[in-house]
Amino acid sequence: MSFGPHLFLALLEGTVTAFVLALTALGLSLVFGVMRIVNVAHGEFFMLGAVFAWLCASLVGSPLGGFLFALVAAPLAVGAIALAADRLVLRRLDYHPEGTIVATIGLLYIIQQAVLTLYGPDARPVAAPVYFRLEFPWFGYSGYKLVVAAISALLLAATWWLLTHTRLGLYMRAAQQDLEMAQAFGVPARRIYAIVFALGAMLAATAGVLVVPIQQAHYLMGLDPLLLSFIVVIIGGLGSVKGTLVAAFVVGLSDGIVSVFFSPTLAKIVATLLVAAVLVVRPGGLFGEERA
Repeated sequence: MSFGPHLFLALLEGTVTAFVLALTALGLSLVFGVMRIVNVAHGEFFMLGAVFAWLCASLVGSPLGGFLFALVAAPLAVGAIALAADRLVLRRLDYHPEGTIVATIGLLYIIQQAVLTLYGPDARPVAAPVYFRLEFPWFGYSGYKLVVAAISALLLAATWWLLTHTRLGLYMRAAQQDLEMAQAFGVPARRIYAIVFALGAMLAATAGVLVVPIQQAHYLMGLDPLLLSFIVVIIGGLGSVKGTLVAAFVVGLSDGIVSVFFSPTLAKIVATLLVAAVLVVRPGGLFGEERA
């Protein structure tokens, strides 16, 4: 193919990557923005979503039925695990920033080793719920990838609506801006923290469900999403939802273009260099708060 078709393919791949990355990174951004903690285990929630999707597909048998079942069951199961982690670990540490970093590192290894023990080390495929190809003049493209982008866009819009048009969203924004003042007006901070941590995990798990028919489910698949999510959140600004969405598309499109024209490894290097460049110019990120 000539340069034009290659660029079009890169933009398609980058757009799909950007939507999934935005969904994953949004959960990490919400947790930091509201709770002021860094969830190092966030990528493992993504991995759990993919593994639960494989389990649901195995139980149901039908690719479409298993996918729809997983799209509901996997985020709920992962959300329940996140709630348990919040209640048993994070709350006991009183959400202390340094302590929760160590705790979530421990949670990362616990989840990894539990999945390795129960699920095994092998990568396992999951059939796509729908299969069709879009035929362009230069190549055919997987229709399911566009379905993934569309579902991710709907979930991002639903999350944005939740944050801006509901009482829960109001409580979350109040806790993010001034926790002590929010508590003085009756905002149940600990309950909001638990909901935010579970919501972040559910967003990551949903991304894992969507991606697993394109990739394969294995116990180490959460590492790349974790790295890219951190890159997106740092570039966009810690705790900034708008910045997370913008940065996800910057990183996703650059990843798609560099991967198609060069290599995926170089794409990760470019993303890391982009973080360094942004931190030099704006240490708080593109949309983050600049502190004096």
